[in-house]
Amino acid sequence: MIKRFFSILCAVFALVSCKDYKEVNIDGELKKWHRITLNFDGPLTSEMDENNPFLNYRLDVTFKNGEETFVIPGFYAADGNAVHTSSDAGNIWQVRFTPNTIGEWTYTVSFKEGENVAIAEDITNASSAGFMDGQVGSFTIEESDKTGIDNRAKGKLQYVGESYLKFTDSQKYFIKLGVDAPENLLAYTDFDVSTNALGFQKAWEPHAKDFEESATPYIWQETKGKNLLGAINYLASENLNVFSFLTFNVDGDDRNIFPHLLKVPIEDYESYASVKKNKEAWETMFHKTRFDVSKLDQWEHIFEYAETKGMFLHFKTHETETDHLMDKGVFGIEGKLYYRELIARFGHHLSMNWNLGEENDQPTEEVLKAANYISKLDAYKSHLVIHTFPNKDDRYHDFIGDKSPLTGASLQLSHPDFNDVHRRVLKWREKSNATGKKWALAVDEPGKANIALLPDDEDPEHNYARGRAMYGTLMAGGYGVEWYFGYASPNSDLTCQDFRSRDLFWDQNKHALDFFNNYIPFWDMEPKDDLITSEAIAYCFAKMDEVYAIYVEAKADKVTLDLGNSGKTFDIKWFDPRNGGTLQEGSMTSVKAKGIIELGVPPSSYERDWVILTQKI
Repeated sequence: MIKRFFSILCAVFALVSCKDYKEVNIDGELKKWHRITLNFDGPLTSEMDENNPFLNYRLDVTFKNGEETFVIPGFYAADGNAVHTSSDAGNIWQVRFTPNTIGEWTYTVSFKEGENVAIAEDITNASSAGFMDGQVGSFTIEESDKTGIDNRAKGKLQYVGESYLKFTDSQKYFIKLGVDAPENLLAYTDFDVSTNALGFQKAWEPHAKDFEESATPYIWQETKGKNLLGAINYLASENLNVFSFLTFNVDGDDRNIFPHLLKVPIEDYESYASVKKNKEAWETMFHKTRFDVSKLDQWEHIFEYAETKGMFLHFKTHETETDHLMDKGVFGIEGKLYYRELIARFGHHLSMNWNLGEENDQPTEEVLKAANYISKLDAYKSHLVIHTFPNKDDRYHDFIGDKSPLTGASLQLSHPDFNDVHRRVLKWREKSNATGKKWALAVDEPGKANIALLPDDEDPEHNYARGRAMYGTLMAGGYGVEWYFGYASPNSDLTCQDFRSRDLFWDQNKHALDFFNNYIPFWDMEPKDDLITSEAIAYCFAKMDEVYAIYVEAKADKVTLDLGNSGKTFDIKWFDPRNGGTLQEGSMTSVKAKGIIELGVPPSSYERDWVILTQKI
């Protein structure tokens, strides 16, 4: 109803001239790493205009500062305020840009029109669309004033050819620990055209109490968004730094997340999609090349707030049930336009990755088409990964090294006790390193699919998740873990609306982040399990002849370490992964490097797990 009203309202306005463009309006703080938005007056149109504004117009803006050049795709923005008005019509076109340096930036606008011009490979001979085409301008960027966990205080998180991503300004390497569930996080009642096809729609009511007043600028339509903003604030309060979400799950496990416009009333879609065997919704019920401007703007409010809370945004662009839907599985107009819209609207975020597909099983050539397209279009060069089934991980061979622009993998495992995590990370670390292009690897779905990370009520200690999955990943040189909640558990991968269901475990994640960020140069270390012996599961992570970190699951008094024969003196400290805190002393406080040595007895609870830190004095 609201969208229809604004369509009629906008239609009564006439444009003065398509050749006399107005001066661009720039929203946002003109500061380094802050998102700024250029608003242009373009042709008056609508989401459903006969001349498709998403496909048959193309806005690109080239930004320059010295040697820095970014070509950023723009998008149709309806009335420019659709997040609040739900408008589907207007004459505003936008470009979102995150400048990476201070000083004067210049910009040059390209605005073209023609059939399918938005996804054309070459627009050299494309027709001008008038309006802002050819417009030039400049603005001056100052230093950011942000501090703390806010991503704008740290800069762009980038793949730098190493096993860890790195923030450009702080020059700190990144370890992520957070949530991979629920995958349908964006199936939220407060978003426009929110559906409830299978009963998994979310209100995030348990997190209403976590909304903070500083998040007020990110709500929309007076009250909407508060509960999901509260959920993100809760995660940040637990020192977690990543959450993931699907952006398209039509015909998938949930079916309630899509950026596209429905052809049919919500009720008709819900009725059809609520029957699991019905899998033709994409073909029959969607406008495949038209997008819901207001919904996407509302998504952006959530993501923008998440940046202020230090969150890494894991964009899962497909799941196995959907990766073959667009263009019937052959990368073409629908897929290209989908990724162009995502990159144009969200590619400016500082800490993120693009994931080509959860449990992706597409032909290699189609994956490569998508990966090359995204790599070329994404001026910020965000981390680019793919995820596949745990028993089909050998397909990563097709993408390592110079075979693709992928910069890492999002690993899925399957053992109920997480026994397979450590060796799987080691496997792909070794294989990718051997190509000369190290992949940054994360374990984003550890555990058996129906169980995974159980709620606190069912597993209050989370011993195997802590040791074999979390430390198993980090001690193998993986850069992080996202926790999957299992499809059959309470607050599951589809039903979760309360992140407190695993509150006890989040403390253990915080302890791990404290250890890796404060006590060891993890970016310079590598797995060296061959240096240790233990009666229990144990892992060694080392910078040879300088620092050795050993995680041992039990019988910590039985560990030995081969320190070589340098004769150098090493300090021995103990870290409690269950309770955190400062480093502690055990029965031995130092040792000389004279071959294989014992490390002594921990401060307490020798039958439990410990991290032993041995450093050169």
